[in-house]
Amino acid sequence: MTKLNENRIPIQDKINYGMGNLSVGIAMQVVGTYLVFFSTVILGIPGVLVGLALGISVFWDAITDPLMGFISDVTKSKRFGRRHLYLLIGSVGIALTLLVMWVIPPSLSTNLKFTLLFIDIILFKSFITVYVTPYTALGAELSSDYHERTSIQSIKTIFFLLGLAFVSVAGLYLFFQPSDAYTHGQLNPDSYRNIGIISAILVLTAAGICYQSTKKYIDVLNRKHIKDRQANNLTTFIQSLKSTIQNKAFRSVALCYMFTNLASAFLSNMGLHVFTYTFVLTSQQIAIILAVQFSVSIVSQPIWMLITRRVDKKPAIIVGLIFSICAGLIFVLLVLLKDRIASQLIYFFPYAILAGFGTGALFTIPLSIVVDTIDMDELQRGQRFEGFYFGSLTLYYKLSQAIAIFFIGILLDLIRFDSSLLHQSEFTLISLGLILAFGSILSFGFAYLSIRLYPLDKDKVLEIQSDIAKIHHIA
Repeated sequence: MTKLNENRIPIQDKINYGMGNLSVGIAMQVVGTYLVFFSTVILGIPGVLVGLALGISVFWDAITDPLMGFISDVTKSKRFGRRHLYLLIGSVGIALTLLVMWVIPPSLSTNLKFTLLFIDIILFKSFITVYVTPYTALGAELSSDYHERTSIQSIKTIFFLLGLAFVSVAGLYLFFQPSDAYTHGQLNPDSYRNIGIISAILVLTAAGICYQSTKKYIDVLNRKHIKDRQANNLTTFIQSLKSTIQNKAFRSVALCYMFTNLASAFLSNMGLHVFTYTFVLTSQQIAIILAVQFSVSIVSQPIWMLITRRVDKKPAIIVGLIFSICAGLIFVLLVLLKDRIASQLIYFFPYAILAGFGTGALFTIPLSIVVDTIDMDELQRGQRFEGFYFGSLTLYYKLSQAIAIFFIGILLDLIRFDSSLLHQSEFTLISLGLILAFGSILSFGFAYLSIRLYPLDKDKVLEIQSDIAKIHHIA
């Protein structure tokens, strides 16, 4: 029987667990990167309707996350534990809805296309919730060591970024090749079907590896949480919701994470529009820019681990935000000089490098901090609700994303973006770029203001853990 070490877990176990995040990265990025473009340009659905569908789906995703986290926390299964059954159900559902999403015929009526898209995206978001919330909570249970938590999240982030890179880099480069019929490969409807099929296969494969490799911990985690005697009633749910709101440390990092993900929402949902129309880049050129950004984020993970050990987690996040804001300012300059740099790849490398390094911290460190804030809640309540806390974390940022996506759809119409035109008006081209740039800069700025209020550091977390240990020893 596998023994769960409260301080250290083997590197192979971290890698096996992190593989599950490859599924998350692929699934979320293939939708985030391509669906708005596919829906408005290929299917011809008005931007306001696309924004409405995606906004409602993200809102639904957000409000179901805490509920799914609570369900996972109170699940009692000798065979599947609290988390693993949901890994199976979620991954299969994600794969199936990904297959359906990209085969909606453009020849259908607008109302029918919108209805099919709306139903499928709601189902997709539901299965994402079923998979991601228990999966993330599982990672929070694997170690109680302050820096080991960052290590687990760092490796998990690497796989997430690999998933993003596959979709945004390899996907654009391999699946969206230009042809005689489509000089811009991103205008070929068949490309979306093909990347949907491959993405579904990879989601199932990576999730299966994670499930098979981490199920050895089920017995140990079951024994640990039997002692908690968690009640699965409405009162406990309400108490958990109240605790996340009152937990100042959690509230601070959750707002920070919300705003950094809001910046990601702008890039994911408008990036392809901006690079295609404002900067006149081919799918291969876009793929290279994104490859640089993701490569820097991945390579930066060991660096950020060292930085957190040297200066602690909160200052490291602030440094990451500063790099990200600088990248946004460079992007503003690129938009203003768009006519001089159009189709010229080299000018985008400084932006990609700075953005990649800065966001490398923002993908990893906040998730490590959330686990520390759960220690504070355990000291006060005597129980741990990892699933509920991470579900509440996603509630914060997904609600903001739902609003942002809805307004992005409206903005596309307001700036007179016309999917039937290969060349947009000068006003539209400038507006696309500036909305993306300033939306990101403002988001990172608000994230900085939020994380400044975070009250914990390593010494305080170790003191909390010591108090928890004393209570358990007395009990």
